Amino acid sequence: MATWILGVSALYHDAAVALLRDGVVVAAVQEERFSRLKHDAALPVRAARWCMAEAGIGPEDLDWLVFYEKPLRKFERILSTSVATFPRSWASFPRQMHAWLGDKLWLRGNLCSTFGVRPEKVLFCEHHLSHAASAFYGSPHDNAAVLCVDGVGEWATTSLWRGRGHTLEPVGEVRWPHSLGLYYSAITAHLGFMVNEGEFKVMGMAAYGRPRFDPQLAQLLRLEADGAFSVDLDAFRWHWHPTEAAGPRLAELVGPARFPGTPFTPELAPGDASPAQVAESQRHADIAATAQRQVEAAMLHLAHHAKAQVGGDALCLAGGVALNSVANHRLAAQGPFAHLWVHPAPGDAGGALGAAWWVWHQVLGHPRGAVLDRADLGRSTPRARSKDWLDDLGAHPVDVGDEAPERAAADLAAGRVVGWLEGRCEWGPRALGHRSILADPREAQMRDRVNAHVKYREPFRPFAPSVIAAAAGEWFDIPPAAAAPARFMLSTGPVRGDRRESLGAVTHVDGTARVHVVDPETSPAYHRLIAHFGELTGVPAVLNTSFNLKGEPVVATAVDAMATFVRSGLDVLYVDGYRVESR
Repeated sequence: MATWILGVSALYHDAAVALLRDGVVVAAVQEERFSRLKHDAALPVRAARWCMAEAGIGPEDLDWLVFYEKPLRKFERILSTSVATFPRSWASFPRQMHAWLGDKLWLRGNLCSTFGVRPEKVLFCEHHLSHAASAFYGSPHDNAAVLCVDGVGEWATTSLWRGRGHTLEPVGEVRWPHSLGLYYSAITAHLGFMVNEGEFKVMGMAAYGRPRFDPQLAQLLRLEADGAFSVDLDAFRWHWHPTEAAGPRLAELVGPARFPGTPFTPELAPGDASPAQVAESQRHADIAATAQRQVEAAMLHLAHHAKAQVGGDALCLAGGVALNSVANHRLAAQGPFAHLWVHPAPGDAGGALGAAWWVWHQVLGHPRGAVLDRADLGRSTPRARSKDWLDDLGAHPVDVGDEAPERAAADLAAGRVVGWLEGRCEWGPRALGHRSILADPREAQMRDRVNAHVKYREPFRPFAPSVIAAAAGEWFDIPPAAAAPARFMLSTGPVRGDRRESLGAVTHVDGTARVHVVDPETSPAYHRLIAHFGELTGVPAVLNTSFNLKGEPVVATAVDAMATFVRSGLDVLYVDGYRVESR
């Protein structure tokens, strides 16, 4: 009899499920791909229903359902923090108690009634242990240091583990309220972006700046001699204020916060702005550059401590801060480990898969299984149904079948912007050639066109290149340690100097790109597309961004794709071998 384990993450952001059959991933998908609510935090009922249907099982067939954190321990932290910071916490305390006493505290019963399982089948895994399991058990390494860095779990905000065989052993942690993830989020909010959504924008903005605020911000984030870090809690409020992460001291040190939506016109992209507007935008860019440099230094600091404590040649990384691809590249290029492995969904969504693996390996004692070498683990639709939907929507699809990659490459070479949907959704936030918007990467004007008329997002934000594996080293500087993260678009490094002119649309202002290396075995159709584009143009890479509009989740089905297609400047749409032209 097969053993079925359903991992669940929910109730903060990026709710998701992962289904294992005898330790092998059958499906893993975020709830937002069904609800169409970006970062949907609700219990992932639709995602779980789809995963079980995909496997041909029902709730009664599940042997275990595991939640990715321990709610009682998290409630302990919230309650004790509220008491310790009273009376400053008077405004946040009622909100927290309303949420917890009304729903979250009774999670076992809610999981049983929602997913249809018996109470004795429900387990709870610690938040950071879920992260650690997602990083280690999916990696190719039998012996590794495992580092988890995020906002906060139950109490830990950063944790170090020793992974050996099928076991994970805790080594040390940094505890709440000192948090590298929340520090970066506080800077994100100060720069006028939404927390848990705008951190990528801060990374993009940082490339326009200089870290001239290092003396000021070094007072707020300190690297300690014992390998840990601390933050100045007099300058931040995330541990007691209901809505504000930073207090007035941050503004005293670096200047007032940027109002959301303010045009960004720094010295490297001034446009028609006045000198005062350029100066103000440059200040924002310099704040971003300083904070980004601090996070990179902190991650290197933690990695050196991990090397000293655990040893080995490999570092496995998870937690929301592991999405900082610039820091990942610096870890690979300058860190003490020969190999870096980052889970493709390192944030809270990935905790669902980590918790399920924890049950299989650590609780049940099974040996390690296959490496997680692909991310197409999510939602798919039968091709015939997609055709019916396209017909019902009046799309007039043309069946190009197996020729779709070559036809799409020709469209790109002709200057068309393509929506590309093929197979199953990606697991995690990165578009890796299954739900992608594609364009010609050669001219900078294409970047501006896609930002303005397709994605409807800020003009300073860069795009990623997807490149075939055989040519990656000729076009991009990828340290050997970054080989695995580059497969999941989780490392940002230099474009080779002699290639930047040929990659104007995907080379950022600082000469870097968040490269995605495409393997022919795990992504055969997408690899064919890029390879044929290279034959047509001499450039074996394409501009790749997620198939969604600003503020929306990545598309999952033909219906989602058509909804995006008709509301954007896309020229052509491909859905599982069907081609649709814009009219």
